[in-house]
Amino acid sequence: MIIRKKIWPRTIGDMMSMIFVLVIVPLMYWFGLWIVLPALYKDEILLYSLHFVLGNFIMLNIVGNFTYTVLCDTSIKRCIVPVSTAAAVDGWRLCVICECLSPPRSWHCNTCNTCILKRDHHCVFTGCCVGYHNHRYFIMFLWYLFFGAVYAFSYGSFFIWTRMSFEFPMSIVKMIFPVAIFFFGFDSSIDQFYLLLYIVSTVGTLYTGVLCFYHFNLILRGVVGNESNKKDFTYDMGWKDNVREVFGVRWYLAWLLPYVKSQLPHDGVSWHYLCSKKD
Repeated sequence: MIIRKKIWPRTIGDMMSMIFVLVIVPLMYWFGLWIVLPALYKDEILLYSLHFVLGNFIMLNIVGNFTYTVLCDTSIKRCIVPVSTAAAVDGWRLCVICECLSPPRSWHCNTCNTCILKRDHHCVFTGCCVGYHNHRYFIMFLWYLFFGAVYAFSYGSFFIWTRMSFEFPMSIVKMIFPVAIFFFGFDSSIDQFYLLLYIVSTVGTLYTGVLCFYHFNLILRGVVGNESNKKDFTYDMGWKDNVREVFGVRWYLAWLLPYVKSQLPHDGVSWHYLCSKKD
C-alpha cells in the first residue's frame, strides 16, 4: 500500500466530521463494553466474555479499516501508463487542473486537489476520497460501523429501559431532546448521558444502514458513485466479478479483517480491455 503524503482533512467540514467519528466511536465502545455488558452479564462470565471478544473484534475492524482508508493513496499519481496507450475512445481525458491524462473512471476532486483512480466519492468522515485502492476498506469501515451500531442499539435498549422508568411526557422529551436536558436541568444524573449515547446508536443504526444499502447496491451493479445515475452499466461484469473488483481475489476473506491481503484483480486503469472480455 502506498501511503498518502497529506492525510489531514483539508476543510473545516471534513475536520469536524472526522473529529466526531474519532470521539463518538471510542465513547460507544466504552459504553458498550464497560457499562452495558457488565450490567447485563455481571453473573454470567461466559456470555460476558463472548460479547467482550465480539465487541473488540468490531472495534478492531472499525479502527483498522478507517486507518487504511485514510492512509491509502488512491490518486492517479501511482499510475504509470505510456501516453501512446491512452486513447480518448477508451475513456482517457485531459485534466486541465492536474495537467495530466486521467484514466477512465477517474475524476478530479477539488477538495483533495487531485484526480482519483476509479473515484467513488469524497468521504467527509475520513477526510479523503474513496477510490480504487481504498474502496474495500471504506466499505468494511461502513459495514462494521453499522454492525457496531446495531449491536450497541440492541443491548443498549435492554440497559436503558431497565434503568429508566417511562413517565409521560418527560420520557418523550428526554428521548427527543437529550442534550437540552443538561442545559435546562431536568436531569443531571449519569443516566441522561447514557440515554444520549443510546440515541446516538439509534441514529447511527439508521444512517449507516442506509449508506450500507446504497454502497453495496452500487458494488453489485458494478458502478461507483459518479456513475450511479447512468443507465448504461458499461463496467458491470456480473455480481461476483464486481465484488472481486472491490475486495480483491480473496474477497471471501477480505471482510474478516483489513489486514487480510487480497490483491485487486488488475491495475484499475485498463477498463476497456477488461470489459471486452465479457463480450
